[in-house]
Order: sequence, then C-alpha cells, then structure tokens
Amino acid sequence: MSQQSPHEEDADDVFSSGKDPSLRSTEVTEGPDKAPHRAMFRAMGFDDEDLSSPMVGVPNPAADITPCNVHLDDVADAAIDGIEDAGGMPIEFGTVTISDAISMGTEGMKASLISREVIADSVELVSFGERMDALVTIAGCDKNLPGMMMASIRTDLPSVFLYGGSIMPGQHDGREVTVQNVFEGVGTYAEGDMSADELDDLERHACPGAGSCGGMFTANTMASISEALGMAPLGSASAPAESDERYDVARRAGAAVLDCVANDRRPSDILTKQSFENAIALQVAIGGSTNAVLHLLALAAEAGVELDIEEFDEISRRTPKIANLQPGGTRVMKDLHEVGGIPIVVRRLVEAGLFHGDAMTVTGRTIEAELDRLDLPADEDIDEDYLYTVEEPYQSEGAIKILTGNLAPDGAVLKVTGDDKFHHTGPVRVFENEEDAMRYVQDGHIESGDVIAIRNEGPSGGPGMREMLGVTAAVVGQGHEDDVALLTDGRFSGATRGPMVGHVAPEAAAGGPIGLLEDGDEVTVDIPNRELSVALSDEELDARKEDWEPKPPAYTAGVLAKYARDFGSAANGAVTNPALTRDE
Repeated sequence: MSQQSPHEEDADDVFSSGKDPSLRSTEVTEGPDKAPHRAMFRAMGFDDEDLSSPMVGVPNPAADITPCNVHLDDVADAAIDGIEDAGGMPIEFGTVTISDAISMGTEGMKASLISREVIADSVELVSFGERMDALVTIAGCDKNLPGMMMASIRTDLPSVFLYGGSIMPGQHDGREVTVQNVFEGVGTYAEGDMSADELDDLERHACPGAGSCGGMFTANTMASISEALGMAPLGSASAPAESDERYDVARRAGAAVLDCVANDRRPSDILTKQSFENAIALQVAIGGSTNAVLHLLALAAEAGVELDIEEFDEISRRTPKIANLQPGGTRVMKDLHEVGGIPIVVRRLVEAGLFHGDAMTVTGRTIEAELDRLDLPADEDIDEDYLYTVEEPYQSEGAIKILTGNLAPDGAVLKVTGDDKFHHTGPVRVFENEEDAMRYVQDGHIESGDVIAIRNEGPSGGPGMREMLGVTAAVVGQGHEDDVALLTDGRFSGATRGPMVGHVAPEAAAGGPIGLLEDGDEVTVDIPNRELSVALSDEELDARKEDWEPKPPAYTAGVLAKYARDFGSAANGAVTNPALTRDE
C-alpha cells in the first residue's frame, strides 16, 4: 500500500480552482506543484478568480514608430475589458512592428516582410511557452495583420482577430488626401509641376492622426480579408481608429473569444478552401493590395489548405470589381464604413453566387447568418459613386491579375487601377536594386514606352522583398501612369497604381529569367492575355543562363542573413516555416 502525503486529502480543496481541466493553462495554474507559478501571477495582480478562468493572450504590437500602431494600447485595453467582463484572464504581451511608410525607399524596407515572420514566430512562442488557452490578436501596420493570423493558425488556439482601424483622410487644397498623395507628390515636385511650399503643405495635412493608411492599401485589404476568412467578425474592419465604434469592436472581440473557448472553436474549424476563395473574391472585388496574394498564400500554407497562385486569376476573371477606392479611386475606408463597411460588398457577392455564404466564421455562425444579423442599409438606399453592383460593375473582372510567360514561369502579380486592357511592349532598362532605379526616375530619364525592371529584390535576394512605392509613385507623379511599365521580383505597396508587375517568380537570386534581362530587350506586359515575356527564344535564355552567376549575399550575418536563407518563393507566399519550404 502506497504512502499518502499527510496533506494530500485537502490538496484538492486548497490548490484547485475548479478550472476546466481541458484548458491548457491548467498546466501552470493547478495543483500544489504549481504554487511557484501562481506566485508569479499574483505578483502581477492576478487573483483566484483570474487563475480559475481561461487564459487569453493579447499580443499587442503598439509602438510610437507608426501612426498605424500608436493607439493600439487603447484598443488593447478595450479588448481586455471585454475579456474580463466575459470571464477570461487577459494577458497582454508585446511584439514588433515595422512602419512600411517610414522605411519605404530605404534599405530598412527589407525588414518589412521579415517582420511578418517575426510576429508570427513571437506570438506562437509566447502562446506556447506560457500555455495560453486563447488569443485576441491585435494589428495595425501592414505586416502585423498576416503575422497575427499566421500565429493563430499555427497555434490553433481559439482566436479572434482585431484590427486597430484606419486613419481618417487629411484635407489639402479642398480635397481628401492620404499618404499616397504625398508619395506621388514627390514625383510631381521632381517634374517641376508642384512647388516646394505645396509639397510641404501636403505633407503637413495628409496624415491627421492615428490609424493605418486610409485607402484600400495593404492594411485595410488584410483587415477586410480577415472578415471574408471568418477570422474576424463580419463588420469589424472598417470603423476608424480614433472612433468609439473601434473600441466597441475591441470589447466585442474580447467577449467573442470566450465564446470560442466555451465552444472549442478554433481556426482549423473555420478555415477551409471556401474561406480562401471568399477572401480572394473580396480582394479582387474591392481592388485590394497585391500583397494580399502573398499573404493569403502564406496563410493557406499554414492552414494546410491547397492554394495556387493561378487561382487568384481564375477567381478574378469571374468576379467583377465593384468598389473603386484608393489607390485607383478617390475614396477611403471611412467612406465605405459610413454605408455599412465590408458586409455591403460581401452581401452583393453572396447574392450573385460569387461568395460562399455558408462558410463558417469565428462567431460560430455562417457568413449568411451574420449578414442577416447586421443592421445594413438596403442596396437601393446606397447611392455612392464608388460602389457598383455585380450587374453593372466598375470593371467586368476583378483587380488582381496573374501574369505568366518566359519572364515569370511561376507567375507575377499585377493590380489593375486603370485600363484593364493595357498592352505594352517596350525596351527594358534593368536595375540591380531599387535605389539605382529611383535615381534614374528622379533624374527625369524615363520616357513614354519604357519598361523598368528592378531585380535582386525578391524574398531571398533582397532579402525581404521590399515594397517600392517610392519608385512607382515617382513614375506616376511624373505623368507616366499609363505609358511606362515596371516589373520586379520585389513587392509594391497597396498604394501603388499603374501597370506595375511584382512578385516575379522565380526571383533573380534563384536563377529566374528576370535575372537574365539585358538593357534594350523588348519586354511585353499584356493584361488581357496575362502575359509577361521578353522577346528572346528559349535557346537565347538558356545561353544567358549558362553565363549567369548568383550575386553574393548582401548580408552574411544577423537577422537579414537568416531570412535570406529561410525565405521560400513568392509564388508560395514567401514563407519561412520549414515544414512549408522543404520541397521548394
């Protein structure tokens, strides 16, 4: 007969909180051997009621480094209130962010896509290490959003995604403006069509407060997509950052995650092939950022859902563009919010049979059920010049095009912001990096009919696949939106407009054909036929390939060297998870 501890008979009463034993946090809160762990929690002000509750992580990338994130502590506080009111134990922790707009056009932009991976890794690590039961993931600037959603998918903890909201537009010269206008103003100033005083005044009024960039750029695109995926409640993306509605959304997110815990509702119960088809349909219907292609491929890979880059084109061919927002149009997210937000677009797509209304959401209800619960205006009562119907769309096809050809065997991505019949053939001017291309443009060398190619800016070759809003905005600002094409193995900002082709794969560093281009080669960008090609035969390309040698790595130590080694192809989402890149 085994010996019994003299205190064993009353240990259950003293050291058990009655918490659901299936919760992972019991590993650090229950039993006499966890007294040291509880002592640590008590040092932070947690009490018995907290320790008996589900432990909800609140990863928060708040920072004074970008207006997108400067207010996120307040958003997190509202979410924490919602968690506590619903009976949870909120635990806030931090992670990194990069300001894409501030790093744009500098070497520092190489850090942007890497930050997506660091955010996902750090949230996964803290959630795993501290044995959390659930997550309310908060995001502001562009890479925060996919990074947080990737973490939720990897951990497969009950999760609700919470966006920090977008900035209000500024006012300049009697019109609404955003940071996009400032970037393009730089090109206009360089051309001599804007004075220094006017550029200065534009700079001072474009960004009036907190929140992510206001147009349908990357942050707002991914926030919208979080609704389409079902990872955020329908109607939660569009409320402005500095509004009472945003904090109401945050409190509801905090409460909703406890419902997810109670019903053991996880990302794996929500994310299906249909979820990703919905996300793509929304992206192309609203003219969303090209970056969403990269991020959706990454999210699908993390979720174990098969998704090919060509499927974006297939869905775009059958889904019209029905919202004309910046960068192609003039309106911003707050305008869409005022008429009902993303659910208005989703409802039109569902009714047209272009969106899976039976797809599940984080609330435990389907998209169609959520639409029925929302107090949305009737379609006939919405008379806005930037919203169109499926029957009479702004453009008959969606905004995202996937181009292939002998310059992009694995695909390249273009967002139509103007003429969707664009066809352009011209001599190419090749640049080995963004800085050289920017100097060329700023010095006024570009001419109508040119093609600019910027290479060695891919996921591994950059590394980090820099966005190039500075260059593209300078081209547009000099009046070449419709007669100069640009292609790169890097990325573009969601604010980019014009015939700009990114994500060219394979990238130059991997021996892709973009690395074989020479000045003067005739390059064709043909949107209707989805073609990106160079007027060279297979034999000529093969001969150049024999003489090609990879450039030595730009970084041999530190974080950039690590991610240069680990990034996979843009055609597969440029992920670093070794389980997803092993076969590339």
